[in-house]
Amino acid sequence: MRTTHDVFHLAIGVYDLDEAQHFYVTQLGCKLARRYADRITLDFFGDQVVCHLTEGEPVDPASLYPRHFGVTFSDPVDFENLHACAVTRKIPFFHEMSLRFEGLHEEHRTFVLKDPTGNLLEFKHYRDPRMMY
Repeated sequence: MRTTHDVFHLAIGVYDLDEAQHFYVTQLGCKLARRYADRITLDFFGDQVVCHLTEGEPVDPASLYPRHFGVTFSDPVDFENLHACAVTRKIPFFHEMSLRFEGLHEEHRTFVLKDPTGNLLEFKHYRDPRMMY
């Protein structure tokens, strides 16, 4: 079973390492752990995201599904602070803040950001903490 000492790892493709570093570190506030000629490794809210340099051009995603990643915050203040940061820093939104499943146990607030490559990042907070999983 995963403990607090374990870290989830996700690798994603990016088309420009400088743009990716600016988005994830300067705008989103992630910590740059390492940088090489072909990738950057980030502390993404306590987990590891590696942005691998990939050939191609940025895409304009048509839908959030099936591919996206992000963080489900347990603390509503952390969720609100990240949203305020995204608004202040004019980070591109794919979906603005919304309330999903209103009135149900699954009720949660969510917003989706788009990185320079077109990767989608969903951030959410559930009203009922039992619904995080």
